Amino acid sequence: MIIGLGIDVVDVARFAQTLARTPRLRERLFIESERSMGLNSLAATFAAKEALAKALGAPAGLRWADVSVLRDQDGRPHLKMWGTVEARAEALGVMGLHVSLSHDAGIASAVVIAES
Repeated sequence: MIIGLGIDVVDVARFAQTLARTPRLRERLFIESERSMGLNSLAATFAAKEALAKALGAPAGLRWADVSVLRDQDGRPHLKMWGTVEARAEALGVMGLHVSLSHDAGIASAVVIAES
């Protein structure tokens, strides 16, 4: 059963400007291994975190650095959660997550489905 669905779209150029204007933002949004990614991938990763938050009902108190986008052996993305994000997912009964990422023409996007 689907518990939640989230989608997010990020304007890559605007995202770059925001990161340049607020240097510490990169540390708040991303775990160390994510921070060195290229801009398009970084924007898609942020979109995935936003989409996951929406799929979980966007409660206050979620920490962006409590979720990471990883890739399996085939290159497919998946989400790893801990801390505040994992606690929210457990409270909702989330047993599985599906994520899709894309970036093209200056836009990065992500869709997340949370299921029981």
